[in-house]
Amino acid sequence: MYKQILVPVDLTHVDRLGKALQTAADLSRHYDAPVCYVGVTPETPSPVAHNPKEFAQKLEAFGNRQASEHGITATTRSYSSTDPAIDINKTLKKAVEESGADLVVMASHIPNVTDYIWPSHGGWVAEHSSASVFVVR
Repeated sequence: MYKQILVPVDLTHVDRLGKALQTAADLSRHYDAPVCYVGVTPETPSPVAHNPKEFAQKLEAFGNRQASEHGITATTRSYSSTDPAIDINKTLKKAVEESGADLVVMASHIPNVTDYIWPSHGGWVAEHSSASVFVVR
């Protein structure tokens, strides 16, 4: 049913992604679909990496660990942005298109009052891309 799974990853908060990562791995094994882990980093130094190249290396190492731990095929895609918080939705849409993903598995944030003003990232991706979106809470 699914041929390519895309998983957005925030390397700053990997500890909060457990259920989404496990769900993606389970779906990957079930459908024999590779997983592409996607990360967006600022072009300036961040708590995760000094520059986009270092971030890409860390994301690749993360993807390799996930593949090894879960027995799946995995790749990574790293994107840099002057303001990832503003560009995240369009960057995820671009990643869906470039990777050929037909399923996005992503962790949810805890809902709050701002959800009435700004849509969720998962909702935006579902509305603006051709991929199905599985939001894991």
